[in-house]
Amino acid sequence: MSAHDASATADVPEMPAPRVREFPAHSIGGGLALLLGLLGLAATAALFAGASAASAPGAKGGLVVAGVLVFLAAVIAMRGLNTVAPGEARVVQLLGRYRGTIRQDGLRWVNPFTSRTRISTRVRNHETAVLKVNDAYGNPIELAAVVVWKVQDTAQATFEVDDFAEFVATQTETAVRHIAIEYPYDAHEEDGLSLRGNAEEITEKLAVELQARVEAAGVRVVESRFTHLAYAPEIASAMLQRQQAGAVVAARRQIVDGAVGMVEAALARIAMGAPPTPFRQWGKDIVELDEERKAAMVSNLMVVLCGDRAPQPVLNTGTLYQ
Repeated sequence: MSAHDASATADVPEMPAPRVREFPAHSIGGGLALLLGLLGLAATAALFAGASAASAPGAKGGLVVAGVLVFLAAVIAMRGLNTVAPGEARVVQLLGRYRGTIRQDGLRWVNPFTSRTRISTRVRNHETAVLKVNDAYGNPIELAAVVVWKVQDTAQATFEVDDFAEFVATQTETAVRHIAIEYPYDAHEEDGLSLRGNAEEITEKLAVELQARVEAAGVRVVESRFTHLAYAPEIASAMLQRQQAGAVVAARRQIVDGAVGMVEAALARIAMGAPPTPFRQWGKDIVELDEERKAAMVSNLMVVLCGDRAPQPVLNTGTLYQ
């Protein structure tokens, strides 16, 4: 790990250790509880009907009390029923204490005196607004990112932070800003990392830092990507000219390298001589060139090969020295 990477890792805040972690809540299938609750309601109706038909005051009072008790028992029993859809969970609490999480989908029954909080475990997207920050060179840039995340630990998401969705949004913006000021938009050094030239490496660093920030909320980052990256409008034209100048210099350098190779090949071919024919042996010189003529030939070839316009031929009616 380089010194720059070590300092970037050190800037990530150390989150407190979670006080509670998720574990399965004790629950059973809710079909039997639903059936017993319905039978209890039917028994309540039968007891009230019997009380209305009874003539003795004692019997009528006993049937009414029994009906009320059966009705309360049926209602309390049915209050423990929970419908859990796929991609959801129920965080169970009893008198303020965490009693587990129901992740099994379907109709489930738990202690009716507990409270259940619905929490989604589906994959979510969060896209930041376009943020304007200064990169490592101080240039104003605009960038935005999208983060794919999901709740991994429902207990931490419920009890460790006030609002885990808002927490993820705030920490995402903070991580994006921190990454932006750590690296330049374009690196002046060949081996330096830049936001534009090393998108994959920067994205991996963003995911690592973001995971470290949201792990306390029981959230797992699936993927993170930059969706917008550009210079700020006030310097965009100047930076475009700089990029164009760099492209022109690179193209000219390649042209010069190719031209030098072609000149070297031409001089070597002339020195080697003409290829053999049935009437001529290999190695017969095409033309004798002294150092001054070689220099003139190199100059002419370089002008022809490196010029950005078509060359105009000049007819020399004399000699090279006149």
